[in-house]
Amino acid sequence: MEEAVPDVFPMVSDDNILIEFCQAILSNLALSCVLISVTAIAIAWFIRDSFIVEDLDKKHIFITGCDSGFGNLVARQLDRKGVHVIAACFTEKGGLDLKAAASPRLKTVLLNVTDSLSIERAVEFTRTEVGERGLWGLINNAGRASPMGPTEWMQLEDFVKILDVNLIGLIEVTLKFLPLLKKAQGRVVNVASILGRIALNGGGYCISKYGVEAFSDSLRRDMHHFGVKVSIIEPGFFKTNVTRLDIIEADLERLWNRLPEEVRHSYGPTFFDEYLKVQDFTMGLLCSADISKVSNCMQHALTALHPRTRYSPGWDAKLMWIPMSYLPAFIVDFFMAVLLPVPKDYKKIYANQIGVESP
Repeated sequence: MEEAVPDVFPMVSDDNILIEFCQAILSNLALSCVLISVTAIAIAWFIRDSFIVEDLDKKHIFITGCDSGFGNLVARQLDRKGVHVIAACFTEKGGLDLKAAASPRLKTVLLNVTDSLSIERAVEFTRTEVGERGLWGLINNAGRASPMGPTEWMQLEDFVKILDVNLIGLIEVTLKFLPLLKKAQGRVVNVASILGRIALNGGGYCISKYGVEAFSDSLRRDMHHFGVKVSIIEPGFFKTNVTRLDIIEADLERLWNRLPEEVRHSYGPTFFDEYLKVQDFTMGLLCSADISKVSNCMQHALTALHPRTRYSPGWDAKLMWIPMSYLPAFIVDFFMAVLLPVPKDYKKIYANQIGVESP
């Protein structure tokens, strides 16, 4: 009697083959639809992003902080495009140097954003220049960074110095220029920082930039009804006077030397030098010399038909700080703990918490 041979290749019905074939087509079709949709959206966004407003040669733009850096560069770039630029400088030398590098069309004005009378004079000068057209654009670029460092090293006036320029000054300038901006249905461009998304050090700088973010968001929503658009620039680290290591380190040394002996002792004799090494390393690694990445964002916010709400120029802003700002706080805390030096007294406190003797 012959034994039955098992069917090594079981029969597959035509119905099963047809079902699997249809499923494969549908899955590939769904994937193709997703890819096509994403590509179409990206192309549409790029085209929409490229539309430029008309009659730029008839528009006036007021820029603060034009002595150097971002403000100086964007003033010259907009001037070359035929825009009527009113560049506010803190020093006479800054204004003279800028006028020498620009066309006769560019006007300069002295401005101290912490002085209400200085702001009033700048507004009156601008009102005379723009006439009935109003002011198309305001770039709030003026700012300062020092003093910055560990919070315990600060005194109240250290916070006030920065907040007066970076936040209170920016708010007062904006409020005084709003009537001219509403008349032109223009643009406000506020320079914040990636440190307005994630606080990496103590002092008033991060606090002021968080404030700029909040003020800009509320201003954008309030001015939407009047046709005024508000954009925020959140640069990463760039080589400007704000990030000059000699200025930062000299100010850190001043803060360290004025600390009471007891406080300095709690940090230990090597902490200050190690802290400076971290500053040197991070600035050297992260700071970009190409500040046109920032000024190009400013230009787009002023000249694009559809400006973006936020711009984040710099590879470190896009790839490091913005993603990190969305992470849980304990992860960011761990990252900063690894990066920064450890005070001497930390070992003593940690040993007491776990019940062992410190060395």
